[in-house]
Amino acid sequence: MGILSHLRVIEIGSSAASSYCARLFADFGADVQKVEPPSGDPLRRSGPLTPGGQSAWFAFLNFNKSSIIIDSADPDAVARLAALIEECDILVDGRDVDRADCPSIDIAAIRERRSGLIYLEASWFGHDGPYAGFAATDSTVRALAGLIKLVGPIEGPPLHAPDFQTGILAGLWGFIAAASSTVAQMKGGAGRSWSLNIFESSIALTEYLMFEAFACGDVMHRIGVNRFWPGGPAGIYETKRGWLGVTTVTPTQWRAFCDMLGLPELRDDPALVLSEDRLLHMEQIERQFMPRLKERTAQEWFAEGLKRKIPIVPVPEISDLLVDPEKAARGAIVPVLFGEEKGLTAGSMQRLKLTPPRPGGKVPKPGEQQAFTNSRRHETGAPSASSGRIDSDRQPLRGVRVIDFTMGWAGPLCTRILADLGAEVIKIEAIQYPDWWRGLDRRPAFVAGQMYEKTVRFCIMNRNKLGITLDLTRPRGLAVAKRLAAGADILVDNYSVDVLPKLGLGYDVLRSVNPRLVVMSMSAFGADSAYRDCRAYGSTLEQGSGLPTVVGNPDGPPVMSHIAFGDAVGGLNGCAAVLVALIHARNTGDGQFIDLAQIECMMPFAAPWITVHSMGGMPPTRYGNRHPQFVPHGCFRCAGEDSWIMLAATDADMWQRLAVLIGRPNWATELFKSAEARRAIEDVIETAIAAWTLPRDADEAMSLLQAGKIAAGVVRLPIDLLKDRHLGSRAFLQQVERAFIGLHPQPSMPIRESLEPYAIRTGAPTLGQHNRAILSGLLGISDAEIAQLVTEGIIGSAILSEEKLEKTKGMSSD
Repeated sequence: MGILSHLRVIEIGSSAASSYCARLFADFGADVQKVEPPSGDPLRRSGPLTPGGQSAWFAFLNFNKSSIIIDSADPDAVARLAALIEECDILVDGRDVDRADCPSIDIAAIRERRSGLIYLEASWFGHDGPYAGFAATDSTVRALAGLIKLVGPIEGPPLHAPDFQTGILAGLWGFIAAASSTVAQMKGGAGRSWSLNIFESSIALTEYLMFEAFACGDVMHRIGVNRFWPGGPAGIYETKRGWLGVTTVTPTQWRAFCDMLGLPELRDDPALVLSEDRLLHMEQIERQFMPRLKERTAQEWFAEGLKRKIPIVPVPEISDLLVDPEKAARGAIVPVLFGEEKGLTAGSMQRLKLTPPRPGGKVPKPGEQQAFTNSRRHETGAPSASSGRIDSDRQPLRGVRVIDFTMGWAGPLCTRILADLGAEVIKIEAIQYPDWWRGLDRRPAFVAGQMYEKTVRFCIMNRNKLGITLDLTRPRGLAVAKRLAAGADILVDNYSVDVLPKLGLGYDVLRSVNPRLVVMSMSAFGADSAYRDCRAYGSTLEQGSGLPTVVGNPDGPPVMSHIAFGDAVGGLNGCAAVLVALIHARNTGDGQFIDLAQIECMMPFAAPWITVHSMGGMPPTRYGNRHPQFVPHGCFRCAGEDSWIMLAATDADMWQRLAVLIGRPNWATELFKSAEARRAIEDVIETAIAAWTLPRDADEAMSLLQAGKIAAGVVRLPIDLLKDRHLGSRAFLQQVERAFIGLHPQPSMPIRESLEPYAIRTGAPTLGQHNRAILSGLLGISDAEIAQLVTEGIIGSAILSEEKLEKTKGMSSD
């Protein structure tokens, strides 16, 4: 029995986002009933296909569910569907993406009768705004969301993965909305109704670059395969055997990398100390170090990098993942049964230690019920239909307290989402070691000018939080941290795995202080991983996930998709994980430890290729900008400098409309109705499309294509989203005031309970801003004690300069 076995989830319509959201419930024991038409969910036919002709993508999205067939032509179809919904706890609705011949149903009327129902509706762009009603695919949405243009060769076209990204990102957001609503119901009250915007969900990956552009201007452009602003090297390089992911950010890492390769001239060049300066000379730098990397294997370099604390990692092929015993032992790769075919796929990345997720499972045939369903209905937590309604402006996590020991992007994003949903999040830094996203510079001018309060990226990730400082290396600071943990529901850190235990805040200690506490470690590889000591950034996580080896052209290197793909993905998975554990803690009084490995969180993006390879043994096809199912599918140049549009024909009707639009009505015939027939002349088709798009402005081309109901999206830069007309019409960017920064834009969540987004309540805290409020108001520490903590440097509101930091390093006791 899983944590969520008391819940029944009904899934209707067809979208990857709604399917993945529902699968996350199934992972932890919920009875998920997937409603399909007699022909089955259209996703059952989506590529890539297994050797038996079944969809590997569908398998990943749907194992451990049951299937119910409802024929919309049957007279009792509406009544059957209504009865199912009225008996469920959560309804996940993908009909706005693809109705999949689902009967029309009055959801509002059902919610009036069943006030405990949690309802989640997914759509590509929402029901209002200029893009509402746009035809879309995964790639066209990512193009509009600024996730394609920065990837690929300088001359173009932008290079991108063919699919399988927006559904995972949006599915996680949908799960967070529904799971937080379940937490709220446990305090009494009724269900909630959420809208999930897939386009806005994808901006979780873009927002860092968006707001760096807000701060720095139009500085980001495509600079080559596996090269990204703001610095480097941060790419993938060939070795004697295999590929190696390299990320050097700090001067110390750069010096160690140069020493490892025996390149003192690069190490000692003052023009190459800073990462952003190295980016200006990357051609010269790579010419010198790339030949050296070919002298040893990727595994040999990795072993050497571990000793030197350099963020480098072997880039695995999909075949490597399948035989990695650690991936199997940790549940990152799990068995899946799909009809008569047996294979492997990506498992649940929410690795709860006390109550783990199901280790793989079976994909239902159309109409098949799984044996574990209806196991435990309404034993805990689910309100009756007569429950009173919760005020619509009350956040679902109001009353939840979170202790936040996170820095950078991944951890702060996790806790920011909890804060956005109403949790009281107390962010703990130290004046000796503040969040590094404030800036790493300790030179006197930086410190004296309080420049660490002026980084927009920090403000984006830490809004709606309280902020205090504590020196955890000192007994009195540690004692305060334990008192905070004693009154908390959740504690999150994304340090290296040994940091908190060495400080005296390991899980055994925290559990003794607070048995109901949910504690999550968000390390790169996991607490019990052989790679646990490897240094990592978001780029390292993507490099080590296997995803780059299925992206790009067949004759090219593995291709990264983002400067720090793993960070946002880790944050979303972490948020989902703590909500599941919180539901369990509220039901049982038992907290637990979550060992979240951020590198594993990247593996779902390669899940279809994992399954296909596990069943057939053939290496995955690399499609470039083409697609395993849609023909045509690609990025085409438009008028103007570096101007592109992404478009796809997802079915025969869309293809025929496209053929007519580009002046080739002779292609709109039965002869080219199938994707297989079009595949035979794909080069010719792409040439014709390119001739049509080249003289046109990209936005004009998108308007013409969308007028013909053809999936298309302008390939935007992150900076373009700051003035995107659709986001503007939906008030997605909220203006927030904060000391040192002033008025600045902040992104909303992509999940809403009304037409308006959740309001951002407060800006990010300044360093130590809430020391007195928390220490005095929450813990009852006297003013005299607080003054003594300040005097001793255990708390404070200004970071220490390099000189002052050195003076404090010898202090080990009060």
